[in-house]
Amino acid sequence: MTDTRQIARQQQHHRDDERCQALRALLMTPLMTPAHEEFAAVRRHADDLRAWFARETGWPLHIERDCARLFKRPADLSDASRGLQGYERRRYVLLCLACAVLERAEAQITLRLLGERLLALAADPALASRGFAFTLTAAHERRELVAVCRTLLALGVLQRVAGDEEGFVRDATASGEAADALYDVQRRVLASMLVAVRGPSTWPAAQDPMTLDERLASLVDEHVPDSDEGQRTALRHHLARRLLDDPVIYFDTLDEAQRTYFTNQRGPMAVRLCEATGLVPEQRAEGLALVDEDGALTDVAMPAEGTDAHATLLVAEFLADRRRAGTTEGCRLDQVVAFIAEARTRYGSYWRKSAREPGAEHELAETALQRLAQLRLITTQGEHIRPLPALARFALGDAELRTATPHAPNSLFDAA
Repeated sequence: MTDTRQIARQQQHHRDDERCQALRALLMTPLMTPAHEEFAAVRRHADDLRAWFARETGWPLHIERDCARLFKRPADLSDASRGLQGYERRRYVLLCLACAVLERAEAQITLRLLGERLLALAADPALASRGFAFTLTAAHERRELVAVCRTLLALGVLQRVAGDEEGFVRDATASGEAADALYDVQRRVLASMLVAVRGPSTWPAAQDPMTLDERLASLVDEHVPDSDEGQRTALRHHLARRLLDDPVIYFDTLDEAQRTYFTNQRGPMAVRLCEATGLVPEQRAEGLALVDEDGALTDVAMPAEGTDAHATLLVAEFLADRRRAGTTEGCRLDQVVAFIAEARTRYGSYWRKSAREPGAEHELAETALQRLAQLRLITTQGEHIRPLPALARFALGDAELRTATPHAPNSLFDAA
């Protein structure tokens, strides 16, 4: 009987651990296909995962044979740091146009045909009136289209059947049939791209939101029941979304209703979220952070390897020391640039060659400050940088340089 109980406990522990890993995978990869390692676990725990996300965050979770989609709607619409890597407004327009082409396409499409149909949509006078132009004649425009296709490949919307994209970029005449690629279009994945509560095309012309803020709000506006319970649920979902999406929540970023609820409920909320995700809560006077000790549940790791990551940690320590010394008002951008230029004399031998060039400190400073802002460790306003309380948890220890010891050859090939 004892062995049976022990086996049952081990099986339950395995199920709990697998469910936790599946939940973490969905947080990192909200649009998941069978190509992802955790997809099978997500399907096995589908009912529990749907119930948990609905209860704690209000995010719908759709799981089908071809894909799983967690509709993560952001709590902070003003955060511009969540975009796709290397994307700006122009490339987002191309991504939307490409999806519109694929929505009307057959089960397969070539890169060249995708480009031709995209050109027809790009010629819309409404886009031209906003300064958007796309001709596909220059190499950089073909490179932009290829970048969009590779994004769709990474998301699982497209699957490459044959060919490659590099030949299409090099083909200046756009007439060589060999310089092309063939894709399968995964319609279920494509249909799951948009996470809006209401599609933009459903707005009548007379009610169409005008400003960018109005359009963003209209896309994710959710119905909240006009009752005390409905209001409390909406507050809980809003705060849980921020805790799972953001590294930290500060009390001074919340309105009165959110702050009151958060003050009373942050303890139980942190326990529930951390039990399910494996995160570790850090409750401070200024707010609450959910920390991933493995450093895996983030798209901006710190600390990390590489010159940019090292410079970021150095800047974090520089700003944290100023805050500890009582300089809470922060510093200017030129002071950070000067600090990196000085640090280069100490650590430059370990940095990549381009970072040691004169003037490279400006780029390193901008990269470091961008990473720290994404982690909610600083705020920037123009040339002014203000450190936030959570920055104090980062410090740089003394470097430990290890000399590689040659290992004894264990085979004839090693000895050679």
